[in-house]
Amino acid sequence: MVRPDVSLALSVSREGDLIREFQALGPSCDAVATYRGLPGFVLGFARVPRLARRLVRQAQRFGADVVVSAMPHLWTPLVAPALQRAGIAYVPILHDATPHPGDPAFAWNWGLRRDLAAARGAVVLSGAVEAAIRARAPGLPLFRLPLGAHLPGEPPAAARPAHDFLFFGRIRAYKGLDLLRDALRILHRSHPDATLRVVGQGDIEAAAPGLSALPGVTVEPRWVGDDEIPALVGSAHAVVLPYREASQSGVLPIALACGVPVVATPVGGLSEQVRDGDTGLLADAATPEALAAAMARIMDPALQARLAAGALRHGEALMDWDAQAATLLDGIRPWLHPARRPEA
Repeated sequence: MVRPDVSLALSVSREGDLIREFQALGPSCDAVATYRGLPGFVLGFARVPRLARRLVRQAQRFGADVVVSAMPHLWTPLVAPALQRAGIAYVPILHDATPHPGDPAFAWNWGLRRDLAAARGAVVLSGAVEAAIRARAPGLPLFRLPLGAHLPGEPPAAARPAHDFLFFGRIRAYKGLDLLRDALRILHRSHPDATLRVVGQGDIEAAAPGLSALPGVTVEPRWVGDDEIPALVGSAHAVVLPYREASQSGVLPIALACGVPVVATPVGGLSEQVRDGDTGLLADAATPEALAAAMARIMDPALQARLAAGALRHGEALMDWDAQAATLLDGIRPWLHPARRPEA
């Protein structure tokens, strides 16, 4: 997106997976050495004060009105207060308000407190996260930005999918793969030929013992490159999100952009992202029985086709990143001048 009233400079981790893509964007890009692995994390702490001063100088030289943190980094809470002390507006985009169950949570709340204390305002991606952040920081202005769909390349061409259901993403305890396992066992009573493809990094046997042994289940524990995602998502009639807890899902808007409807449990931000009966189906509860019932419903060809059309229609709007950028800029603009800072 090109806007004559906006100039952009980037500060990104040199060790990040997308460093080359960031550098190819064109704007000034400062690649900062961070770390890979625990030893590098510990040894790198000595560099943090210098990096904080470096970021402040960079923002001052650029004449930045605001520094937006697009994705939290473990060092962010150590750097953000320096921006506040320098009088530079700092705005984090908060993906989560609490650690996901089963994920590492050491110093998580400490880091979030420091981030919120340094922020001029914050961007959230769902109402569930907004409510939790308002409870923690009642006076902090918040702006809700719906999560868009970053789809590398074109959506997959219409073709007969190879699987009924796809679970795609990191394999973690809160993702509810054990719930999906039990739901599939129930579903097989009425739909014995139903198939499921599970793709993502993690230990599937630790998350859902016995899932990979069920008939019709294919498990691929691996990393998926961006270029592979459209074809992967397009390989299923429906994406299933059996989460026990969720801030929001990045997989869900990608599925809609590919014209693939979603079956999800009604937890956290998923309830906001799924337009029940239009772009997918929400189970009545986060239980195997309710999830199996929703999965059985979407196997009806007429309903699946109608939901796929709704998913594609809504997904087209989610892929409009020019509109997303304009919405973000309009949302944070009132925070750039402290004298005009709005009340929460």
